[in-house]
Amino acid sequence: MNKTEFVGLDLAYYKEVLDNGLEIYLVPMENKKNYYISYATRFGSDITNFIPVGKDEEVIVPDGIAHFLEHKMFEQESGEDPFTFFSASGTDSNAMTDFDSTQYICSGTKNFKENLEYLLKFVNSPYYTNENVNKEKGIIAEELKMYNDIPDYRLEMRLRECVYKSSPRRVDIGGSVTSIQDITKEDLYLCYENFYNPGNMFVLVVGNFDVDEALTVIKDNTELIDNNGRAKAVDVKENKKVNILEDTIESDINVEKIGIGLKIFNDDKDKLMTSMYLNMLFTCMFGSTSLFRDRVDKLNLLQSFEYDLENYNNIYTLYIMCSSTDINEILKEVRKEFKIKKVKEEDFNRIKKVWIANEVKAYDDVYDVVDRSFRDIIRYGDMVSDRVDKIRNMSLKKLNSMIKTIDFNNTSIVMMKRKEK
Repeated sequence: MNKTEFVGLDLAYYKEVLDNGLEIYLVPMENKKNYYISYATRFGSDITNFIPVGKDEEVIVPDGIAHFLEHKMFEQESGEDPFTFFSASGTDSNAMTDFDSTQYICSGTKNFKENLEYLLKFVNSPYYTNENVNKEKGIIAEELKMYNDIPDYRLEMRLRECVYKSSPRRVDIGGSVTSIQDITKEDLYLCYENFYNPGNMFVLVVGNFDVDEALTVIKDNTELIDNNGRAKAVDVKENKKVNILEDTIESDINVEKIGIGLKIFNDDKDKLMTSMYLNMLFTCMFGSTSLFRDRVDKLNLLQSFEYDLENYNNIYTLYIMCSSTDINEILKEVRKEFKIKKVKEEDFNRIKKVWIANEVKAYDDVYDVVDRSFRDIIRYGDMVSDRVDKIRNMSLKKLNSMIKTIDFNNTSIVMMKRKEK
């Protein structure tokens, strides 16, 4: 195994790639009591078009199939419920599907070997029948309907439809009530066989555990998986410009909401540094200590405020979501910030110091290490061991030059207003 030290942190990780292509990432933290295991595939809702292994023709599967498949992995042919197995030892378990990945997790303080073995076993054992697939459609349909009753969810999904024209990111990770009706047992097996193979998967273990034991268990429980190669995901071409500039929706709400999506095209190959510079810019503009937040707080405009940066291929989207007593005034204030010409040196240096302190603090917590490690593996292909150095070496000149390349008018705006009674 290769051992890599995290620069500036008292921590290291071990990595090994098995002959079948499975990647193993182990981060031992002996001073902790708990451990966290993630068994993941690089298959999420982004992939609906792909060329199967050994085939030449593209296939298109229904929206929401990655999430549907995640649900069905918990139905075992033996009838045993994985949640019941884990809870017997006081172990938490769950699964999550995102745009770019699906992961199956367990975390606890005991029975490490048994839990790791079981996690690998049940994810490696798909069992789909016409009956259990049709039954799941009703369950997921109810889940999707429930989300549609949540104002923040409706606002986000409409904003995504306005930002993106073709990308799968404009569709809910779970698909739609209509799309999931088209999912068949054969579709699920097709996706499983093409994306749940070791060349497309990895195991991440963080916390208090024995490295040699973990490696042995993983090797003993994955060697029978046949690495049949990787399917070729077909990228959906997305327009650089936003799809719809403005829209309004009505809802039964007391406080009105606004969603703003700024779409940025950047084809720099170093996606990590591009993301870091854009996050630095938006932290300066909209972070908790920014002039923007100071202004709107003094005006008592905000009920809630969130912002996030998303990357889809070479398109980076800033999402701003907030509840306000005056959404028109909030929009004016955001547009003021969008006239930014440069970041001040004192703000840049202050945030760099805060980021470095946050990195040091985060790598002392098992769950924060998991979150950062998983994100890095999915987005950048490996764990990032020198992020502290990268932060230190960030250049104000480069940040300010990047600002000049951004079209701040390439923005979608969705207002959620109170429904007329």
